[in-house]
Amino acid sequence: MLKNKTLLITGGTGSLGKALTSHILQCHPEVKKVIIFSRDEQKQFQMAQEYPSDKYPQIRFFIGDVRDKERLLRAFKEVDYVIHAAAMKHVHIAEYNPEECVKTNVDGARNVIDACLQTNVERVVALSTDKACAPINLYGATKLASDKLFVAANNIKGWNPIRFSVVRYGNVMGSNGSVIPFFINKKKEGIIPITDPNMTRFNISLEGGVEMVMHALFHAWGGEIFVPKIPSYRITDVAEAIAPGCEQKVVGIRPGEKIHEEMITPSDSFYTYDLGKYYTILPAVPNWNLDKFIQEFDAVKVKEGFAYNSGDNTEWESVDSLRELIKQHVDPNFEV
Repeated sequence: MLKNKTLLITGGTGSLGKALTSHILQCHPEVKKVIIFSRDEQKQFQMAQEYPSDKYPQIRFFIGDVRDKERLLRAFKEVDYVIHAAAMKHVHIAEYNPEECVKTNVDGARNVIDACLQTNVERVVALSTDKACAPINLYGATKLASDKLFVAANNIKGWNPIRFSVVRYGNVMGSNGSVIPFFINKKKEGIIPITDPNMTRFNISLEGGVEMVMHALFHAWGGEIFVPKIPSYRITDVAEAIAPGCEQKVVGIRPGEKIHEEMITPSDSFYTYDLGKYYTILPAVPNWNLDKFIQEFDAVKVKEGFAYNSGDNTEWESVDSLRELIKQHVDPNFEV
């Protein structure tokens, strides 16, 4: 499906952007171009060292900010597929810099949509977060607004055959700024700061995130919010897995944090279908035939009132499984 196609990743120098780039270049060598669009020149410089042009002639680097619509219009020229991964994502930083968060996560989403509609982009996948579900913090609220914009974009496209979809998942294991690298670093000090001993989170690997994005890119009909079926972990188990001899010091939750994260609320259940490996929340009024969608994907409607959150999950990581996952996905030299 990527043969002779040009794909652009906003926020392409981030953890998932880099993982997507690696996957596409390895698994889809017939791709015409992979364009890395981001605003950090140093990260682009470093990434270019990993992907030298003589070995990877398909890759291009494009400095730009999703806040700048004119720059997006230039970048999207002759692009077939867009994966929108750029975001301001740290909860507590967003709480103290609200206008900056809105400019990137909401205005940036609107700019991406407009630029896609004004060029020849065929498919768009926007990355969301579990924090966009029943949000209690600004970051989650901006990502919910972004999700709504991308879903609604399918209703304003007119004659344009473009498809917009969203993927929503939990914490990406080992990504920049995530808890596991933070705890590994804190282990040296002998004290692991725990926000709340009851806290739980969903967990997905970078590979799992990449697989989900590619699924949406290839299979979305337009307007879906895809949600993976993934395990949860207890924050205390993460601390025990990384630093079993260290003190776990309770420091309290930071502004805007939840004890448990949600990905599907009971209100979403009226539009949620089980696809087997994923759930999908469909638009209230899809612009395609629902019966054909159900038949195509063997989709099963969930029960009314169904909810999916990290605290009530049926699948859990243990201390031992977390250690194995850390070695597999974060640090192959990790030792307790």
